Amino acid sequence: MEKSKSEKYHKILNSAGAVFAEHGFYKATISQIAARAGVADGTLYLYFKNKDDILYQYLSFKIGLVFEKMNAAVAKGTDAESKLRNMIRCHLEEFQRDQNMAIVFQSEVRYLRDIKSQVKDISKTYFDLLSDIIEQGQIEGSMRQDLFVGLVKRFILGAVEGVITTWVNAHCRYDLGTMADPLVDLYMAGVREV
Repeated sequence: MEKSKSEKYHKILNSAGAVFAEHGFYKATISQIAARAGVADGTLYLYFKNKDDILYQYLSFKIGLVFEKMNAAVAKGTDAESKLRNMIRCHLEEFQRDQNMAIVFQSEVRYLRDIKSQVKDISKTYFDLLSDIIEQGQIEGSMRQDLFVGLVKRFILGAVEGVITTWVNAHCRYDLGTMADPLVDLYMAGVREV
C-alpha cells in the first residue's frame, strides 16, 4: 500500500510540474494536474492541501534531488576549481534533464510571493556550498584572498540562473551542460590569484 501511495504521489508531482511548465502556475488547475496524472481530482487532496501545496512539495522534492546530486558531484572534486566545475555542470545538467523543473523554477518561482521563504532556503543551501568551495580556493591559493565572498556567490548564482533562463527562453534547443566550463573559465579568470 505504501509503495503505491508513493508512486501515485510522485506521479502527481511530476504531472503538476508538466502542467505548471505548460500553462504557468496561475493558469494551471487541479483538474489539469489530476488528468495528467490519471487520477480523480479528489485524489490530489489526499496528498496535498491545494495547488500552492503541490507547487511547494514539487519544488522541495525536485530541489532535494538536485542538491543530493550536486553534493555528490562536488565531493568528487579534488580542488576548489574542480569542485566548482562539478557543481555548476551538475546544476545545468539536472535542469536540462528535467526541463519542466527548469521552466517552473526559472519562469514561475521568483514571482510567487507565497514561496519566498522556500526560495531563500534553496539559495542559502547553494550559497553555503559555494562558500566552502571559495574558502577552499582561497586556502589553496587558486582564488584571491581579497574577494568579497557574498558578492562572488551572487555573481556565480546569477550567472548560472542567467544561462538557464536564456536556455529556457530559447525553448531548450541546445545542450545546457556545455555552458558549464565556459562559465567557470570566465569566473576563474576574474578571481584567480596572480
